[in-house]
Amino acid sequence: MAYRLRIADLPSTERPRERLLQVGAKGLTSAELLAILLATGQGKGKLSAVGLGQHILQQLGEHRRDPLDVLREIHPQELMAFPGIGPAKATTILAAVELGRRVFQGRPLERMLIDSPASAAQALSQDLMWQAQEHFALVMLDVKNRLLATKIITIGTATETLIHPREIFREAIKQGANRLIVAHNHPSGSLEPSPEDLNLTQLLLQAGQFLQVPVLDHLILGNGNHYSLRQNTGLWEQWPQGD
Repeated sequence: MAYRLRIADLPSTERPRERLLQVGAKGLTSAELLAILLATGQGKGKLSAVGLGQHILQQLGEHRRDPLDVLREIHPQELMAFPGIGPAKATTILAAVELGRRVFQGRPLERMLIDSPASAAQALSQDLMWQAQEHFALVMLDVKNRLLATKIITIGTATETLIHPREIFREAIKQGANRLIVAHNHPSGSLEPSPEDLNLTQLLLQAGQFLQVPVLDHLILGNGNHYSLRQNTGLWEQWPQGD
């Protein structure tokens, strides 16, 4: 794609708006999505809206792991430092980012069915997903896996949080939960479980088996993604939960 052409000069099959209508928003690159928000580029003979979007992402990602992570926290003045970005374009981008965040973090309805790691992550996303410190939380369920409540049990530092199994099961029993899912976030965005995460999970599975309050999963959340220890480790085979 020739990014220095005007979007109007591109074949209709390559124009971001037309492509979104044809293939859906998920089929567009991040630069194309930004181009739709920008609407225009830098002016005659310079970057098109797609080229400008690509340039912004390249610059934001030059010294950082993921440019989209930067967009979640960027200030309007930082965006307006790019040639071709004024207050109107900067506020449009930030409004779109915030709207997307709110849609993703929308609270589930009470008694919703929690039947997958994704639905449990959704229930906790507002409390855990974007936090700068580690949070440890519970999803408490009835016997039919319907949501009773979520609760943050403890808040730690940017790299760790301390939790004891008795605090978790005390809250689950207090709420009358028949089953539970535990979760914590990794502010770094890495979803790889630590040795401490694995050890804690094993302790919780042992306690859940003894107390007959099954622990259905342990999730790690961060930067819009989630990781299920049940799906990715053999711990539940060692400590069946009778679920």
